Amino acid sequence: MSMEWVRKYYGVPAKRGGRIEYTGEGKPELGTICSASNGRLNIRLDRFKHPMPFHPLWELRYLDARVQS
Repeated sequence: MSMEWVRKYYGVPAKRGGRIEYTGEGKPELGTICSASNGRLNIRLDRFKHPMPFHPLWELRYLDARVQS
C-alpha cells in the first residue's frame, strides 16, 4: 500500500519528507515520514537513526498540512 493509498484511505496529508509530531509517549517528538508500507507510515523520529512503523491516525500531528500526490 503506497503513500497515495494512505492519504486517500485515512484522509491524512502524509508525504515523503513530511514532518510530524508524535505525542504517544507523553512528550511530543518530531520526526520525518520516510515511506509507507502495509498501511503504515515509516517515520524516523529525530532521536533515532532508523524509521519505525506508525498508524497514520495514532497520536500524529502533521506539521505540513498540504496534500501532495
